[in-house]
Amino acid sequence: MSSVRMIALAAASALPLVFGSVAAHAAAHDIGVEATPGGGACSFVQKNMFAGPFKVCQDEVDAAGCETIGTSAENSDWSHAEGMCSRDASVGVCDTDGIDTIYYEGDAFGLEIGCGFQSGTWQPAE
Repeated sequence: MSSVRMIALAAASALPLVFGSVAAHAAAHDIGVEATPGGGACSFVQKNMFAGPFKVCQDEVDAAGCETIGTSAENSDWSHAEGMCSRDASVGVCDTDGIDTIYYEGDAFGLEIGCGFQSGTWQPAE
């Protein structure tokens, strides 16, 4: 196989990773949910037609907002709890307009790119 063809094949196989990660970062505010200081932690499985499923948690979301997020697109298995999301065993955090989305699954590189496309700030897990 020629090197040009190998590069083209590698680029084509990377596109779903990059664009899937972009789509995965649809922030809560994009669906009408705003940060609610002290609102609690919203855990759910994030999925849409391009990416996922990823286990995630969003901070500063009240119970009603959690239900909205947890049932939008193809998201599922949502639950709301008092306090903040755990950072233990996370891949990283995307901060978009004051709402932290903690990713417990997924490729950190692709998630970082997706976070950037949403004008978020990515912080890799320590």
